Amino acid sequence: MLDHGASPQNPPTPAPASPGVAARLMRRKPVERLIAEGGQGEGGTLRRSLGLWQLTMISIGATLGTGIFVVLGQAVPKAGPAVTLSFVIAGVTALFSALSYAELAGTIPVSGSSYSYAYATMGELIAWVCGWCLLLEYGVSVAAVAVGWGEYLNELLDGTLGVTLPAALANPPGVDGGVFNLPALIVILLAMVFLLGGAKESARANTVMVCVKIAALVLFCAIGFMGFKSGNYAHFMPLGMDGVSAAAATLFFSYIGFDAASTAGEEAKDAQRDLPRAIMLSLVIVTALYVLVAAVAVGARPWRTFADSEAALAQIMTDVTGQSFWGTLLAFCAVIAIASVVLTVLYGQTRILFAMSRDGLVPKVFARVHPKTGAPRANTVIVALFCGVLAAAIPLGQLADATSIGTLFAFALVNVAVVVLRRTRPAMRRSFRVPLGWLLPVLGFVCCAWMMFSLSAVTWAVFGVWMAVGLVFYFLYGYRRSRLATDDPLAATAEK
Repeated sequence: MLDHGASPQNPPTPAPASPGVAARLMRRKPVERLIAEGGQGEGGTLRRSLGLWQLTMISIGATLGTGIFVVLGQAVPKAGPAVTLSFVIAGVTALFSALSYAELAGTIPVSGSSYSYAYATMGELIAWVCGWCLLLEYGVSVAAVAVGWGEYLNELLDGTLGVTLPAALANPPGVDGGVFNLPALIVILLAMVFLLGGAKESARANTVMVCVKIAALVLFCAIGFMGFKSGNYAHFMPLGMDGVSAAAATLFFSYIGFDAASTAGEEAKDAQRDLPRAIMLSLVIVTALYVLVAAVAVGARPWRTFADSEAALAQIMTDVTGQSFWGTLLAFCAVIAIASVVLTVLYGQTRILFAMSRDGLVPKVFARVHPKTGAPRANTVIVALFCGVLAAAIPLGQLADATSIGTLFAFALVNVAVVVLRRTRPAMRRSFRVPLGWLLPVLGFVCCAWMMFSLSAVTWAVFGVWMAVGLVFYFLYGYRRSRLATDDPLAATAEK
């Protein structure tokens, strides 16, 4: 029999051609779809329980930690009393990227942070690379900060109880006789317990810890001001502007973490309103504290004596009061401060993996949500155990430095994403806009690129190996399992 539907007068409609490899790699996820999927996981949904206060505390908790307690001993010898100016320069540099984060967080309020922003603007491959960088940044930094927490805990125990943990249990293998870093594992497991209770409970614990460390820095300023000597500022810029710039490059990494609030986009009560405010407010508070602490510290102690001093703030409090109690108290607050960094950064890591899992790029287990707590429990346990073993049993060495390049790469992509989204979706509603058009995002990209190229060759080598591993995983797993490929491979090749 003749098939009339296939007659010459009615030729069959050809099947749509499958998109090529390049088109599949560049497929973008529409913003509307990102927002519509917000909170949806395997077996449950994330709960919107965080307000402006909790979101701001998350960003401050992830930013205000080891940097201010340790970094002065590294930065002051480079800039002298002008280290206060270095903090301002580093803060302004961070501000460029913070503004871009604020615009995108208010426009695309989802959990994936810069990974999701890249997915909506630059395509799946770039999004994967960005997400892979974030895994490096968050995962290794959790482990590195946990190791630092163990060192401060040892100092605190020695100062209060006269007890010192044996080197075999206080350091990772191969470092000063270490075998297994037990304190690092303990602090990560404690953070895991809080996170398993849900975002709201974790935010409460973090808020308490953030308030403790802010109070500690304010107390330092009050005591340090009693020993303030104006003569310490007699030569404000002894090493010139080159020294100020070098110190600013070192200090920039003390600002990393302000983007943590953007990972809470699907658990915020009013994400489009509160996320931009939380990001900007946290950066302002952190910058003000950094500048104030630096100004008081240099006023209370000649700048040349800061060299090789890792506990400068505690030493200043002891010198000014003549009592070791105040230095011990600051060490206690440093332990609290670092614990809050572990908690908030671990939280961000789990939410980024949650978003990547929902998109099909990593296994589904990371998107499984517990119906009672609204927390991705399996995700949290896996990430915590991985980071705990990394911190306790593996000497991080140069790998810890690679967190900087991963962070800067993600920041650079966020600045690009702002420009791309303004070109492709100019009419989209934005609860916050970066002022001065494209100027500030471009400056943010340039600053990030400059700092990336100032890092060592070893850091670039580690970064290159990490990227190669990530690309192999993507092409073996994510490329075929991507939900954009399995749901509608044609519709996903371009944003509607």
